[in-house]
Amino acid sequence: MRSSHLHLALIVPLALLCACQLAPAERVQRARDALYDKDPKKALAEFRLALDGLEQKSTPEARVLKAVALKGVADTYFLELHDVRQAVTAYKEVIAQCPESKETLDARITLAGILADDYHDLRAAITELTAALARNPPQSAELHYDVAKLYFQLGDFRQCELETAQLVKTFETSAFVDDALFLEAQAVAMQEGRRRDAEALFEKLPLRFPESELSPHAYFELGKLYAEEDRDSEAIDAWVKALAHHPDPALVQAAISRVRRRITKNNVEVGVKAAFAKPKPVAKPAHKLTSVEAAGGTAEEAKHDFGD
Repeated sequence: MRSSHLHLALIVPLALLCACQLAPAERVQRARDALYDKDPKKALAEFRLALDGLEQKSTPEARVLKAVALKGVADTYFLELHDVRQAVTAYKEVIAQCPESKETLDARITLAGILADDYHDLRAAITELTAALARNPPQSAELHYDVAKLYFQLGDFRQCELETAQLVKTFETSAFVDDALFLEAQAVAMQEGRRRDAEALFEKLPLRFPESELSPHAYFELGKLYAEEDRDSEAIDAWVKALAHHPDPALVQAAISRVRRRITKNNVEVGVKAAFAKPKPVAKPAHKLTSVEAAGGTAEEAKHDFGD
């Protein structure tokens, strides 16, 4: 009986020892399993044990696994525990310790979103996205577009214009080209004295991408620019083109109705002014010269002669 108790006492510490000596890769897998089981705190513990086991290792495999574990910690804080402050710290740790890893590219992109959305630090977000772009990732066109949007939010419309123009030129076949053209037109329209350039860009989008969902929006914005210049007929023409595919046709119809009412009002005012205008004085007929006046005499002399 004593021997069986002794045997059991030996088994338990041995099991604990085996658990502590799990390889880092196994720890990472256990962390993933915990996330699948909706146990983020256990996942964090497993990721950290994996990192402890990798602390003294510098092989290529160990560096890859370290990046995976570090990003696993960051993602767990952000996606599972919704702890933004801890997530920011963890993503920065990935970037600092594994600058060349694939995980760092993803970490920069996610961190940029957090900085922009949760901290409203748009310039810091731009810095992270620019660093991600420097690695020429597959999603470069999308990241360029995100940078341009951030500059627009900052009110730096000239830089937004430059970013979108570069996207259109560099990624001609990208699905983001029509988005970039529309954003470029908006940015140009916000710059003083650039109305004509903005009109040209809004006109260009539906011609180049007639099937784009942004085409009716481009026509609508074009109509607004025309209307602001009192080019009412051109505004209505642009809005009619927008009407067929615009997601909010009532909005377009309202704009058309406003301008038509303005045209009618202007016509009525012109008619009223014409009706109540003071008539021009009628010129008196020219005095017919007498024979004396024709010969160089005065009107008084002529009167005297005829009076005689």
